Amino acid sequence: MPDLTRRERQIMDVLHRRGHATAQEVLEDLEDAPSYSAVRAVLRLLEERGHVKHVPDGRRYIFTPATPKRDASEEALSHLVQTFFEGSAEAAVTALLPRLSAAETKRIKALLSRTMG
Repeated sequence: MPDLTRRERQIMDVLHRRGHATAQEVLEDLEDAPSYSAVRAVLRLLEERGHVKHVPDGRRYIFTPATPKRDASEEALSHLVQTFFEGSAEAAVTALLPRLSAAETKRIKALLSRTMG
């Protein structure tokens, strides 16, 4: 979501990681956290822009991302590849190769063998 501010992205990251959270739980998960009312204000803005939904739970609200985690991760990965690797998935994968463990490399090779025939 490239149109988000740093703080909005941090809050969305908390919601995607947790799946759902109250404003207090979001606040507790933020580094360099702002005030509780600032978190509520950002959540309200995110909801107005369609990024977040909420359901009431007694006196509090439970917030969830409007986009499923899988869709959001695909969108974020696509943005990353476009922005930093000039649209080349191969360049992105090549950048990740040195970070892979032997076990991860083995699993990826097996997956490629199955999907590529």
